[in-house]
Amino acid sequence: MRSRQPPDTGIPSASQPSHRGPTLSTAIAFENVSKRFVLERDRPRSFKEAFVGTLRRERQAQETLTALDGVSFELEQGGSLGFVGPNGTGKSTSLKLIARILEPTSGRIVVDGGVAALLELGAGFHPDLTGRENVFLNGSMMGFGRREMERRLARIVDFSELGRFVEMPVKHYSSGMYMRLGFATAIHLDAEILLIDEVLAVGDQAFQHKCRDRIAALRRSGISIVLVSHDNAAIRELCDRALWLEAGQARAFGATETVVEAYYASMVAREEARLAADRRAAGEAEAEPNDVEPEPDRWGSREVEITGIELLGPDGQPHEILLTGQALTLRLHYLAHQRVEDPVFGIAIHRDDGLHINGPNTRDAGLAIDAVTGRGFVDWQIDQLALMSGRYELSAAIYDAAAVHAYDHHHRRYPLRVRASQVGEQYGLVHMPARWRHQPLAEALPAADRPEDG
Repeated sequence: MRSRQPPDTGIPSASQPSHRGPTLSTAIAFENVSKRFVLERDRPRSFKEAFVGTLRRERQAQETLTALDGVSFELEQGGSLGFVGPNGTGKSTSLKLIARILEPTSGRIVVDGGVAALLELGAGFHPDLTGRENVFLNGSMMGFGRREMERRLARIVDFSELGRFVEMPVKHYSSGMYMRLGFATAIHLDAEILLIDEVLAVGDQAFQHKCRDRIAALRRSGISIVLVSHDNAAIRELCDRALWLEAGQARAFGATETVVEAYYASMVAREEARLAADRRAAGEAEAEPNDVEPEPDRWGSREVEITGIELLGPDGQPHEILLTGQALTLRLHYLAHQRVEDPVFGIAIHRDDGLHINGPNTRDAGLAIDAVTGRGFVDWQIDQLALMSGRYELSAAIYDAAAVHAYDHHHRRYPLRVRASQVGEQYGLVHMPARWRHQPLAEALPAADRPEDG
């Protein structure tokens, strides 16, 4: 696979077209591929309207939508590629081009091998036919005769777990049943290339895991896999390469972890920008230091006040969205209107449903602050944020030495959003770095259950 370094991301890009053609081991190659659609507005609803429009020299309003713009990449045979990017950026269009459902407006596409595509729920299914009949229909479209599909039918039905529902017309299927039958059919058609578009997000978790296990097995057997998914964990698990599409262009191409992390950082930046815009639109402003109007989430005598909270990421810059496993500095800014001796600074972290997770303070941590005057800040630093994905709320407070009298207490005032990008775990409240270890103990088996030598 070829790549170059773009100036904006510093990671491999797929936007540079190929000039030497695909290699002998290439399964899929895009060479400067573009795809544009013409969107027609005010289309005439009858011949009369079209004729009158012509007499009036009215042209139909047309708008061109560019789904892909000069995209180039290669996938070697037996490789696995994941497409990432926001909605409407050309990921599904790319899969349809590979499957020859669509033709490119310009550029060249090379596909070497039979393709099985699972692009949309129910795609290729006739609603009035039963599940069994649709299996034969899909097989015939792939060039398989009836006898060949009869040999595969039992395995397809067994994998789909549809049982007697395979005799039901598919128009009565749920989305999960569609996915089960479609996936089971696609993986039993002996194709060299398997295209999968988002359908792994449908159905129960047990079947999703079953599908992932089968995709992993297909990879090991040498099948080329192309996957479109908004589930970054699935992309990381199933793909050794990733292509990030943005506004129809290839932003980055290369090792999965590198590309997914770059895309994730871009998503976080967009979300932070949206949150900032929402605040501006809502007309939020910082409270004036001497504003002592009653506030239900703030109390204290205010000889020293909290003037702001910053959440600093590993780059030292403020962020509204933090990543599990990354370094975090919570900076508490204060203004002391007079000399205040032996203050105690503290914070509290709550889940958004009110569950109190943590409540550290400077006194318990052994940081003695003799006195504060004027402005300053106190940092709470952690090497790795343990919180898993979710919404949290921060409290910040300044108390006297006994932690009894409140100078200023902001109760659950500051939102904290966490995304679990860099860790493989998905469940629970906190991430606990650990290692797994397995040690089989063959001698513990009863003699009758031990495998025979040779």
